[in-house]
Amino acid sequence: MAAKGQVRTTQQRRVIMEELCRLKSHPTANEVYEIVRKRLPRISLGTVYRNLEILSERGMIQKLEMAGTQKRFDGITENHYHVRCIMCGCVEDVSSGPIPTINKVLNGVSDYQILWHRLEFVGICPRCREAGTQGITST
Repeated sequence: MAAKGQVRTTQQRRVIMEELCRLKSHPTANEVYEIVRKRLPRISLGTVYRNLEILSERGMIQKLEMAGTQKRFDGITENHYHVRCIMCGCVEDVSSGPIPTINKVLNGVSDYQILWHRLEFVGICPRCREAGTQGITST
């Protein structure tokens, strides 16, 4: 039995974690369901949703809630940044490490105690640019 505050490792959670850690695509819950269902054919979409929420609440995965898009999930829990294509919606990791001075700067201009930050970059991915959908200009 899991100790209070810990999450019990079920077969479903283990498979979801394994698949998320293997993927770099930051899938939606529906995409996770389709992938996990190949290994666990009897798993339900509701079970996947519940387990993704539990795993993200416990800090075992990241839930990416970006404005105007479906929630996506990331098996990497270390602080890192993402870039999202505004044309196709794909999300990728940015190879740059966290910028530690952001928290310090905001502590000086806000009454909030800044604990952490999440930063999302928005752009057009190479596939969409190659497909000729680059009709948006940056500001």
